[in-house]
Amino acid sequence: MELRVYGVSSADADAVLDRPQLRRVAGDHKGGFYRPREGNGATGGACGSVLETYRWSELPSGTAVRTLSLVFLLPFMLCNAAAWMRPRANVSGSVVRVGCRLVGLSLTALYVLSFVGVGLDLLAVKCMSRAECLGGRTWLSWLGGQPAGLRLAVLSLVPVGALWVLQLAGPRCGHWYNNFIPPTATRTKADTPLGAIGTPDAFPGAERLRFIHLATGLAVIDLSLVAALWSARGPDVLDLLLGVTASAVTVGCVLLCVSERVVARSGLAVDVVVRVLRLIAVVTTVVVICRAALDRTAWPPVEGLPGHARAVVMVFVTQGVLLALLGTAALVGRYRAGGGRVLLHGLGAPLFACLAVGLAVIYATEFNYRVSDYLDRDLPTPDVQPTSPVLPYKWTMFGFFVSVFAAAATGAVMVVLSRRHRRRAAEEIVARDFPCADARANGRRAEVRDAIARAQFTEWLAPLAAMYCCIVALSLGFSALGLVELQPSFAAEHLASLPPDFVSAGTHFGSYLMALVFLGLLIGGLFAYRTSVFRRYIGVLWDLGMFWPRVAQPFAPPCYAERAVPELARRITVLAGRGHGVLVAAHSHGSVLAVASILQLEPQVLDRVALLTHSSPLRRLYSALFPAYVGAEVLREVGRHVGWRWVNLWRDTDPIGGWIFNSADAGERGAQQAPDMTVDRRLRDPQCLDAQGEDTVWAPIRAHRPGVTDDRYDRAVCDLSERLRNG
Repeated sequence: MELRVYGVSSADADAVLDRPQLRRVAGDHKGGFYRPREGNGATGGACGSVLETYRWSELPSGTAVRTLSLVFLLPFMLCNAAAWMRPRANVSGSVVRVGCRLVGLSLTALYVLSFVGVGLDLLAVKCMSRAECLGGRTWLSWLGGQPAGLRLAVLSLVPVGALWVLQLAGPRCGHWYNNFIPPTATRTKADTPLGAIGTPDAFPGAERLRFIHLATGLAVIDLSLVAALWSARGPDVLDLLLGVTASAVTVGCVLLCVSERVVARSGLAVDVVVRVLRLIAVVTTVVVICRAALDRTAWPPVEGLPGHARAVVMVFVTQGVLLALLGTAALVGRYRAGGGRVLLHGLGAPLFACLAVGLAVIYATEFNYRVSDYLDRDLPTPDVQPTSPVLPYKWTMFGFFVSVFAAAATGAVMVVLSRRHRRRAAEEIVARDFPCADARANGRRAEVRDAIARAQFTEWLAPLAAMYCCIVALSLGFSALGLVELQPSFAAEHLASLPPDFVSAGTHFGSYLMALVFLGLLIGGLFAYRTSVFRRYIGVLWDLGMFWPRVAQPFAPPCYAERAVPELARRITVLAGRGHGVLVAAHSHGSVLAVASILQLEPQVLDRVALLTHSSPLRRLYSALFPAYVGAEVLREVGRHVGWRWVNLWRDTDPIGGWIFNSADAGERGAQQAPDMTVDRRLRDPQCLDAQGEDTVWAPIRAHRPGVTDDRYDRAVCDLSERLRNG
């Protein structure tokens, strides 16, 4: 049996098997196994193998609404993935894991604060204090003459509703298991954490995390209301409410800091604590909202929701400190692990956390400014003071402009500095692969050389990522200047001697860039749902993020691997139980699913299993970004599981996949080879510089594309099939 497992971009099973008519033999429309129909031409594979494929691409995408919801949940997904990128070192890894959990908690707080800014700051306080803003808006003007406390109580339902919608937008995986039967025989204890994905009770803390984040989000709303009421009439019974709310936030942070006990272990005591915490948060929120609705105090003139700017700055500064802590811990872990110049080895956690925070800031800033623009659009006279978000959001626009400008400049410098080295290495590869090329093929040689040089740029991304993380952390810290009502242009002119017009233009440009990023993500999500070709370009991010269970952000998109991995393991077990030898042929991200499934198989099944990977990112991306879970030792464990019946095909032109254990060609290796040295086989790409046989065009550069039409792929299938027969 040749069981093909492809990446998420390969949406059609008939394209995977290159057969026109297929039938589903197991699974459903979301995750199913397909074979060619009998009587429709050739149905077998190389050396008489029976073809079958696992189509799972509907698990991470699905309907258009679901795909678009992933765009809004993207910051949560990136933060959750960052928690799995911890270094192998115990101390540094624990610090990174706890830091990512706290970053995830701050993302929830920022999400709620953005709706507090819209519902309470912009609408309840700023807009309703101006008759010009209420004019013509009957949906809002009915609250205009009511006491300020009642306005706050009614419009506090906006962030409460947003928090409720967040739980709906990040659904649980339960509906995926309605028709799914897990393997009847599973290991009582997984050999590696990677092999534990999808096993019962492997990560029992997702529900606890959800309760903690829900309690924290409600506490943010409570603190915003209590601070506003306190500023109007001074403390009274609010002291008790403030203490309860602050205690809820503190307890949530403490529970996340003892992460292994809260998330990775089961226990009735912890369940009781988090459920009581959620109950206290819900009851306190109801009491605070009722207390605000009954307040009849005449408010003094205010320019915005009291304490809101301070709360936003506190979240930004906390995120900046946490990112700095993550970066320090990751660098220490990288140094101890000897990462060298390997792509982002050990630095994935701070990078993905920075991307998560940056996107969350973009969403919050754009949401507040777009609502503000809508409220100001119909003001009758230009001299009326417009409603505008708190000043820290303006600082984030300027910080985003600086970070994008610096990242673009650094990327350009890295391209120029690395070009000579990459082209020299590419020239050596082309000269070795095509030593006798004639002058007619010089243009083609240059094209192949450039393709190899572009693929090698992946190894030079670490400095760019480190610079971006530093800029994001610093820009979050500078947002504290908004507390003293210091405008970016004024601060730049007097503190950094920069032209104020340049800073003002940068701030506006940053706002446009934020809007462009947001619209680009929405359009990209829609096209990723509708077209498989476009899905190939952004599918890598989806693959990386949604593969991992939720251990840092409970509102992240659900983990499709919790069904795909045990489902694939079950199918391999069933096929092997029928007496078949099973050759798992995995392309791209499918190789990650394949190795995770193999780690769940029983020994009697493993004797009938072989593994063929091609264009695999296991070493180049996953081993570098997730060293504690997909490191070299885990990959060697996979090889031992299958008795080293493993072949990996890779190309120099591939920017994503690559070799796993050794980059040398088989002819360059010594006579005495360790088992892991026999796995990798380099494919010359293209196979020749001129047209082959009766063809009229050059042989294509395959790069990251599947290699099932390559005769070298067929030889690898025959080799592994022979090993299975003789094993």
